[in-house]
Amino acid sequence: MSKKQQPAEKSINFMSQRFVAIICSAILLVASLGSLAINGLNFGLDFTGGLQVEARYENPADLEQVRDTLAQSGISDAVVVFFGSDRDLKITTQQSREGIVSSQLAQQIDGALSESITLDIVRGSDDPSLPQGGLVLTFNQANAAQQQAADQVFSQLGLKNYRVTPLKDTAFTIVSSDGLQTLTELLLVDVLEKSTDGSVNIKRTEFVGPQIGDELRDQGGIGMMFALAVVMLYVAMRFQFKFSVAAVAALVHDVLIVLGFFSLTGLDFDLTVLAAVLAVIGYSLNDTIVVSDRIRENFRKIRKSSSTEVVNISLTQTLGRTLVTSLTTMLVLLALFFVGGELIHAFSIALIIGIFIGTYSSIYVAANILLFMNITKEDLIVPVKEGAEFDEMP
Repeated sequence: MSKKQQPAEKSINFMSQRFVAIICSAILLVASLGSLAINGLNFGLDFTGGLQVEARYENPADLEQVRDTLAQSGISDAVVVFFGSDRDLKITTQQSREGIVSSQLAQQIDGALSESITLDIVRGSDDPSLPQGGLVLTFNQANAAQQQAADQVFSQLGLKNYRVTPLKDTAFTIVSSDGLQTLTELLLVDVLEKSTDGSVNIKRTEFVGPQIGDELRDQGGIGMMFALAVVMLYVAMRFQFKFSVAAVAALVHDVLIVLGFFSLTGLDFDLTVLAAVLAVIGYSLNDTIVVSDRIRENFRKIRKSSSTEVVNISLTQTLGRTLVTSLTTMLVLLALFFVGGELIHAFSIALIIGIFIGTYSSIYVAANILLFMNITKEDLIVPVKEGAEFDEMP
């Protein structure tokens, strides 16, 4: 009578490099945590607040020229990308409208300082000379030459409904019935037209307040923590507690490395990148669950192999599926990275890094932690219900 057939599958000895993988993961995690602690994340407009401008150029725009012009005008943090065509630009800056107005006026008026210019928006006024929604700009520490220069700047911008008060105690005031948004757009057009031979039209300006940014950041962090907690509960119920610890550790590993990459490189971290990080969690979890399911199945099926051998066999069996899924997804992401435009550039980078690390962690983090926690077939034996043997009796 022949012996009961035992699995004689050829497997790749992944776990022979488990300690090398631990060292690599430790280096990446230390570098990521260190950079996050020292540099933090370069939060984008969604989180910090600031101004978003959509501009239409008469002629095709040169992004580098536009960026240089804005930097020379004091808006050095501006992020400039094409928005639909080579004539439409989207410009984002963390400066407020008030900051842009005071800095641009200070640049155009010799000797004026932006911090000495105060802006007030008229609200609830019955005075015809102070129209509702109008703007009051007070120039402190000024002189007669600066008063004349300010009058000339407002005239050149095309503003007509304004008046300049006499100089009194080194201060004068400009009252304009045109509001803050109008003045901001005119000053931006004046700056942007220096980067082109044609005209520039501001289609829209939108301000994201810092309070909204703080709220989005807090909700994003809470959402990520909630996702990890749900993952741990699901895997514990679906498999076993050791599997849930391994899965969540792999997810935390992946998220920290992606965040660390953005911290080290200084790339903008906005809501699209946060969405990519959450997508990485889902992708990595899916891969980890497939591997975990095969490990559980093999522990119950293979009787005379060590835990390390069972893990190696399981990883080998799922390797083809893992690589095919990762490579096909990577092809799409590479297409987005190279031809998708700058608006989704950071999003595609986050997913490329996340999928690469997620594939690695499914093999060398989740499975590694299971072995460190001494996973055995006894952990996965289905408990026999008390008295079940009597249920089979007639």
